[in-house]
Amino acid sequence: MFGDRLKLARKKAGFSLRGLSEALSGEVSAQVIGKYERGEMMPRSELLIRLGQSLDASLDYLMSERVTRLEGVEFRKVSGTTVRELARVEEAVTDALERYLMIEEILDFDSAAWSPPKFGIRFLGEEDEGEVLAQDLRREWKLGIDPIPDMTALLEGLGIKVFLLPLQKGVSGLTCLARRSRGMGSVPAIVANREDTLESRRLSLGHELGHRLIDPISPVNRERAADVFAGAFLMPRDHLIREVGQHRKALSYRELIQLKHLYRIGAAALLARLHQVGIVDRSAFAYASRTRAKSWRLAEPAPLELEGEKGRHEAPNRFERLCYRALAERLIPPGKASELLRRPLKDVEREMEGPAGGDARRRRR
Repeated sequence: MFGDRLKLARKKAGFSLRGLSEALSGEVSAQVIGKYERGEMMPRSELLIRLGQSLDASLDYLMSERVTRLEGVEFRKVSGTTVRELARVEEAVTDALERYLMIEEILDFDSAAWSPPKFGIRFLGEEDEGEVLAQDLRREWKLGIDPIPDMTALLEGLGIKVFLLPLQKGVSGLTCLARRSRGMGSVPAIVANREDTLESRRLSLGHELGHRLIDPISPVNRERAADVFAGAFLMPRDHLIREVGQHRKALSYRELIQLKHLYRIGAAALLARLHQVGIVDRSAFAYASRTRAKSWRLAEPAPLELEGEKGRHEAPNRFERLCYRALAERLIPPGKASELLRRPLKDVEREMEGPAGGDARRRRR
């Protein structure tokens, strides 16, 4: 708990054990800091404060026991992402989960509402079995074959904690289980990068959902299998064939853009999916990849979010809604809501009052 938080904060700050000892002017040795991280010792209160200052970590973060550790962390990232960068992401996720679980405690909600599909996690012998996994999940969740209008709302409604955070460049998202103290159930979380396009974020959410469902001992490339799952979950084969046709020799740019907006997915991912299900043959796919689609991975054509709107659409809102509910019911003061939401107090008060002035409680009086 404390040891895990200390180790994560140290990695985020870029310190080795010896480096942190030097930052503390040698007041405590690297060996003793190692004992703190292994849970063999606890620092005295004065040193605890200095550790927090040196690591730029709050005492609330270091000492909280709501989330004891993140387990099964799976990053969707490019190669070359450093340990320090990944530690920053884990710390941000841990902090966000802490605040989420706190407001649920205040409202007396069950944080472990998530229960995996009845078929449990799936052992995959081949990457293409991600297609069947997506079909089975849609069937169990009664989603039919229609496009999913809001991936975030879907996952939040099923008990998965979804976060949109400004992650490091090269990290598109991650999935993990947050282990809690006192024998409480673990909570699943999926994170997407706020800096990515909406198209990319939706694909990342699908990809990370796949990781939650694919058995880690499966003898497949789990990244590729999760990609297959995400494509099939967001663009079901039967729906694509119904909309596009069984076999196509060519597609117009305008048709591709309309399909992209129908499925709310990136143009390059859509083209790859059309090839995967056999609607577009290998030669047509290769030609498109060499010509008009060549730049789509760098610049999304006809984006779903306009410039300056990044992160506004399909954003998680359950946590914010719960904070304002607790505030309206006087379970927390405005200052606590400001702290939980990481927003200035004046902004929280303005949102509480509304443009006309006076919240719902005052109007009832």
